Parts: sequence; C-alpha cells; structure tokens
Amino acid sequence: MKNWFVIFLVVLFNISNAQVSDFKNIDFTKADNTAKLYEGHSLENLSVLAHKLTSNLTTDVEKFRAIYNWVCTNIKGDSNQHNKVSKARKKFKSDSLGYVEWNNYYKKIAFKKLLNQKKTMCTGYAYLIKELCFIADIECIIVDGYGRSFETNVEKLENLNHSWNAVKLNNKWYVCDATWSSGYMINKSYFISDYNDGYFLTDPVLFAKNHFPLQKKWFLNDTLKTTKFVAEPIVYGETFEHKIIPIGPKKLNTTITKNKDITFQFKSLKDISTNTISLVRIMKTKKIPYKIYDVISKNGIVTFKYNFKQKGSYDVHLKIKNDIVATYTIEVI
Repeated sequence: MKNWFVIFLVVLFNISNAQVSDFKNIDFTKADNTAKLYEGHSLENLSVLAHKLTSNLTTDVEKFRAIYNWVCTNIKGDSNQHNKVSKARKKFKSDSLGYVEWNNYYKKIAFKKLLNQKKTMCTGYAYLIKELCFIADIECIIVDGYGRSFETNVEKLENLNHSWNAVKLNNKWYVCDATWSSGYMINKSYFISDYNDGYFLTDPVLFAKNHFPLQKKWFLNDTLKTTKFVAEPIVYGETFEHKIIPIGPKKLNTTITKNKDITFQFKSLKDISTNTISLVRIMKTKKIPYKIYDVISKNGIVTFKYNFKQKGSYDVHLKIKNDIVATYTIEVI
C-alpha cells in the first residue's frame, strides 16, 4: 500500500511539473518591461493596447505574459462591485433565472466602470485577459467556478464566486488567475496592489487547492477531474509564491490521539531549505512555534512530525520563512 501511494505521488506531480517547467528557459524580462512601458494606457481601444503589448515580442507565451502582467498591474480590484454581486448571489440564491437577469443588467455597469476607471472584480479581469488575447490571436477562455479561502467555500462548495482564465500555448492549456495575481482586499473595502507571480501559468495541482471549475476538464489534470471535493488545508497567496503543495494531513480538520505522532508533508516546486520550515500556533498577536522533528526532504517532498501531548483543539499553521502557507485544525483526543 505504501509503495502504491509513492507511485501515485510521483505520477501526480510529474503530470503537473510539466506545466511549470515548460517555459523555464524563457526570459520574461522583455515582456514585463513592455507591460511596464505602457503603464496607465487607456482601455478605450483594446486593439491598440494589444498591439503595443505584443508586436515586439516573438513567442505567444511572451505575448501572453505582457498582456497578463499589464492587466494585473493596471487594473484594481473593486470592493463595492464585489460586495454588490455577493449580496445579489445571496438574494437570488433560490432564483437562478432572477440572478441571470440581474447579472446581465449589472454587467453593463461593471464593464463601463472597468473601461473608465480600470476597476473591476474577477469576471472583469478574466474578460479583459480574454479580449486582449483574442486580438493577439492567442486562444484564451474564461473559466467560472469556486474560489476557496479562509472565509468562503471552506467546508463545502456553496458559493459560486470566481472566474479565471485558461490559455492555450504551444498546443497545451494552462491556468492563471489575474484577479488574485493583482493584489488583495483589506477588510473587504480597500484594495492593495501587490503582484503575485504564483498565479501565472500555475501548476494545476497547486491551482486546484483553491480553484474548483464548474467544468472539471479545466482542472487540466486527469486525477483531479475524477475526484470529489475534500475540505483540504487552507492555502494563501504566499502558498503560490513559494509554490507549496500541501499533501498531509489531507483534510483541514484532523482528529488524532494525544501522544501520537502526526506527520505533515508537502511538495515544493522549487528549492527550499528545511531551516525555513516551521509550524506555529497563533495566540492573539504572537506566533508560538511547535518543535517539529524528523524533518526529511527528498525529491521535492518535505516530511516532518509533531506530537501533541495534551487534548484540545489546535489551529496549526505551516510557515515557509515568514509566510503562512497552509492552515490546519487538529483535534487531539
């Protein structure tokens, strides 16, 4: 059984590693500089913008990079729009036709705000990426689904709340999320621009930790297409920056017996020093470290253990350097 599990992990991660390594020899400096050169450019004529962003670049992936970078760094998240749509989803929870009618009406307002003020929410980001790609002759679609965070779709998928893109490059599909690349909201009211490259052409297994498409084919991974939703550990933007894929414990909520070892395991898609790994409990404003042991790093998979000696419920956070990358709830009986 143990050998089968190891083989399963190798197959699963070999499938996904091809995604992040396909363009490892591409230098995106020129594409990123092109996006920066046209910072603040108007959205009144998308054809002109697309031409400026892509005409001096050779490959489709560089052209897409320039488009993606520009959208992420020039469009701001709109908290008012997000809150209005969230309220409408709740209001029309049992009236899908009513929501569609309301949404069709509100789209006109939303896209007008995108064009005039460069403010939007996830659908606007995905729409703008798709339109610029269409002009640049790059195949790109909008993917609708569930975005999971510490405050929504935690235990089950009940809030259809997110949109992102799938793009076809060199005859192969990739996923990315311009909304979550662009920055984040504070208290659902103030947007902070903070580009996160971890959501660009993301490894599908990592992407699926908080993205669940309505059409399962857009998982872009045969194993994920056939699996049911599991409430796994919560991940964050920093998880994508560090390219960390939590493996074990598999579930967000885990029950164990006191004085027995619990094993934590994750896959790192880039080199990582075991000295940067820690496990902490947050008490008010303090982060109290747990003393982990038996830390092993082999072929990108990191494993370590901890022993809870007292009964109780514990919020446990995995850290890489100073960043929390996964959160678990451990019930010790």
